[in-house]
Amino acid sequence: MSNERPWLAQYPAGVAEQIDLLAYASVPAVLEEAFERFHDRPAFANFGHQLSYGQIDTMSRQFAGYLTGVLKLGKGDRIAIMLPNVLQYPIALFGALRAGLVVVNTNPMYTARELKHQLEDAGAKAIVVLDNFAATLQQVVAETHVEHIITTGIGDLLGFPKGSLVNFMLRHVKQLVPAFDLPHAVRFRDALSRGAAYPLVPVQLGHDDIAFLQYTGGTTGVAKGAMLTHGNMVANMLQAGAWIGKNTRPGEEVIITALPLYHIFSLTANGLVFTRLGGLNWLITNPRDMPGFVKELKQSGFTALTGVNTLFNGLLNTPGFAELDFSRLHLSLGGGMAVQRVVAERWKKVTGCTLAEAYGLTETSPAVCINPLDLKEYNGSIGLPLPSTEVAIWSEDGQPLPIGEAGELMVRGPQVMKGYWQRSDETAKVLGDDGWLHTGDIARMDQLGYLYIVDRKKDMILVSGFNVYPNEVEDAVMQHPGVLEVAAVGVPDEHSGETVKLYVVRKDPQLTEDEIRQFCRENLTGYKRPKLIEFRDELPKSNVGKILRRELRDEKKTAV
Repeated sequence: MSNERPWLAQYPAGVAEQIDLLAYASVPAVLEEAFERFHDRPAFANFGHQLSYGQIDTMSRQFAGYLTGVLKLGKGDRIAIMLPNVLQYPIALFGALRAGLVVVNTNPMYTARELKHQLEDAGAKAIVVLDNFAATLQQVVAETHVEHIITTGIGDLLGFPKGSLVNFMLRHVKQLVPAFDLPHAVRFRDALSRGAAYPLVPVQLGHDDIAFLQYTGGTTGVAKGAMLTHGNMVANMLQAGAWIGKNTRPGEEVIITALPLYHIFSLTANGLVFTRLGGLNWLITNPRDMPGFVKELKQSGFTALTGVNTLFNGLLNTPGFAELDFSRLHLSLGGGMAVQRVVAERWKKVTGCTLAEAYGLTETSPAVCINPLDLKEYNGSIGLPLPSTEVAIWSEDGQPLPIGEAGELMVRGPQVMKGYWQRSDETAKVLGDDGWLHTGDIARMDQLGYLYIVDRKKDMILVSGFNVYPNEVEDAVMQHPGVLEVAAVGVPDEHSGETVKLYVVRKDPQLTEDEIRQFCRENLTGYKRPKLIEFRDELPKSNVGKILRRELRDEKKTAV
């Protein structure tokens, strides 16, 4: 490793340091290859119903035909997709991209206010929305520029009679579909039928054309749309593909897709990378139903699984999970938040598969670093930079830091976004003219080039002038066998400026505050120990299960 370029890391044997960025002109070029190569292979499954690559090809062509032939949408127009993990999602996604549209992935759990902001900010002309969330759209659609609405039910593509039964149960028994009135909306299946009359006209797309407006930053302020180009997405597919290539078998993988495809981690890692590999994406619509999730796993014959720490932890604590057949599982990938050592070690013990941690951001499409997949044990690192990716650790005044010192993690590579949509001021704050992206994460690098996230800048707690990183406190407390989940935040303190407050979800209902304090005395130095401890039944989480420390901080609990 060169001391003059501290971001250079050593790649595992067999992984090229560079990718061929000219291999594909666009995301649709990747899709066309997969549709032809794996035509008869299963591509997506949901509630036990499977669609082949050939069927996805046909239906996404039909959807593209509807968008361009019927709705007269053109290259660069924005379409919002407000769907959970259902079969309609990849069809709508691939169809929109093949039509040259810009996809605006939209969280179905958005409030009316959040939805209005995103639709207006993106200038979306069309939206595909699940019936369950159409009532939210109804509240705001008149205040947006949306001209075309396409609605669908979870069971619409599951075949008869299963699909009809699923829709009936959700609407009339579980009452999960609030009444809505969108008189000009078109049903998804009708859109496919009408679009079949219009042949797919190839759209000239290049690396600079925007593929996605991927919104981020909603938990820290007004959500911003990261402009992810076709070049960004192709690069990240190739980067991840080069990394996992020797560990995968094209046309034979079954990837469990529990994180929503509208989230950038799942979108790229599962929806795109494994489509290029001819894998079967097994869609989990409601991963929070852990018993139901385990039943799906039992049926799937899964070979790979991606998730966040809370998802892995939840599975480990669900009856029946440990009895599953893990003989085919060879890839377990954690990202989105820090993987905790106790969870990773237990995962390896139960499944026999090492839980490899990866790191990325919405702004980087998302993958930046991944651990080598042949590691025998969890190492606490986020891994090594992907091919064609430069990583540096900078001081606050923008100078590269020596190996071992903690500073801001900086990233440069072909997967780094074009910028924030219509927000040049926000873009300038994080993206320099030289292409270096400020991640806002504090990290360090070891002698072998492995990177370790210390914490988010904004989450760091300052106790009497000492930096306390919540990740470290949480990782230590999670070692206690009576703890299920934990979050550490800083709260004001008149003596030390800030102090650590701990929120704990018990695994052992008899766990006491004194037991936790004693455990912290044994495992944490004085200023890192929590002054306040509060037990909760659950912790606030994002749509993908990431614990939201900010919501806990905003409760404005103060130390006494």
